Amino acid sequence: MADFGTIRNEFPILKQEIHGRPLVYLDSGATAQKPQCVIDAESGFYETINAGVHRGAHELAARSTVAFEEARARMARFVGADDGEGEEEIVVTAGATAGLNLLATAFGNASLGRGGAAARRFALKPGDEIVVSQAEHHSVLLPFQELAARTGATLKWFDLSHDGRILADTADDVITERTRVVAVTHVSNVTGAITDMEPIVRRAHEVGAIVVLDACQSVPHLPIDFHALGVDFAAWSAHKMYGPTGVGFLYGRRDLLEALPPATFGGSMVELAWMDKPAQYMDPPARFEAGTQPVAQMIAAGTAADWLGGIGMDNVVAHERAITDELLKIVDIPGVRILGPTENVNRIGTVAFDVEGVHPHDVGQFLDAQGIAIRVGHHCAQPVHRHFGLYASNRASTGVYNTVDEARQFVEAVAKVRPFFKV
Repeated sequence: MADFGTIRNEFPILKQEIHGRPLVYLDSGATAQKPQCVIDAESGFYETINAGVHRGAHELAARSTVAFEEARARMARFVGADDGEGEEEIVVTAGATAGLNLLATAFGNASLGRGGAAARRFALKPGDEIVVSQAEHHSVLLPFQELAARTGATLKWFDLSHDGRILADTADDVITERTRVVAVTHVSNVTGAITDMEPIVRRAHEVGAIVVLDACQSVPHLPIDFHALGVDFAAWSAHKMYGPTGVGFLYGRRDLLEALPPATFGGSMVELAWMDKPAQYMDPPARFEAGTQPVAQMIAAGTAADWLGGIGMDNVVAHERAITDELLKIVDIPGVRILGPTENVNRIGTVAFDVEGVHPHDVGQFLDAQGIAIRVGHHCAQPVHRHFGLYASNRASTGVYNTVDEARQFVEAVAKVRPFFKV
């Protein structure tokens, strides 16, 4: 079993006090803190081998290129894309939002005839359907909503259960012979509910649809194997998995990436360019990595993947499950409502809640005064809040550095909110 007390000590930011109290950081769903090894990896790159990758013949360029590609391979292993060609299935992006927009733009380009015959599988037209869910982060909903608007396709969605779970058992009805793309979250960033992907993937592939997975909230908290899940594409960000900001990833099945037309254009992604005829683009993943890559961030992200893998994701699940047990006890506080499953089953330690009679911002400031950091607002997921009849909420979300004692402090603080505001 991993020693999570020692692991916590690897995070220098957690050693400070906030408003004279020890920091209790319960906002990992927004961004996770960074262990010292990740901080050192990024700064170490600048100190020792800073150079552009894939474009220089000098020694520093060679070293940085090797380090960059080794980091890609580390990430591929971490997400179960390591069958010998997995690193070719990992596209480096600026973040999950960039990866999802890349896909939607590329599908749109295919719909305009770009990419030739191989790309026709991605093309959409009026009468086709794109399926999402009411639980989606705006970074999933909006790119595919816009894709539908540009191509004339119809946007459909999975409804949610009373506790905010995607109704995956309705896949046979929601996904039809006209469905071309299904884009859903693996774990909701509001409810913490884990989506049952099996019926969705099965039905989508029965009708020849492409499955796109938002894996931002699952990669840091669950053992992930994209090959085993059977999804076609998946996007996630390094900063939520204890890595740096500014870098994310798009997984794609190799055969699909080879057929997908590019979405952004510039240096690094073109093999041959002429003035009088179309360019010849690089093979994946380079085809989708136009411009200067986030090299330092990528190397630090590879370090984060190895560090997290070294803890063991089964250990992470067990540790965070115990903390979630405590967080969910706010359901017993009068006037407090959890948005999502109230039982610790098929969920992660992301707990959104509403305090009756108190605005979420006031709740957040009250907890902050006690050194407890949570998220307030709609969490870039307005439709799921409307499902619960709200515009905004509070959200506590766990990381490997949290403790059961911190969760108890959080519950005790939430219990004081309504009395403090005399509700």
